[in-house]
Amino acid sequence: MSTLKKAKGFKKSKLGLYVSIGTTIFGAVSTMKQARNARGDNDRLMLADAVISAAAIATGLALLVRELRSLADDDVLAD
Repeated sequence: MSTLKKAKGFKKSKLGLYVSIGTTIFGAVSTMKQARNARGDNDRLMLADAVISAAAIATGLALLVRELRSLADDDVLAD
């Protein structure tokens, strides 16, 4: 099995999804810090960037959770 196929298989696995959720949460923490700094500096452009990043993170997290649920539904041994 090639490395690329292994990587694609990892991305569709539960472990891969948990790692993706973890990195997304790490990005959320970074975005919250950016928003806090933007408010402190009264920088509207940086605050707008943080808000847009937060929306992208929320959407990505929702997609990951949906994928995790579909993997759980497809698991024959889970029943």
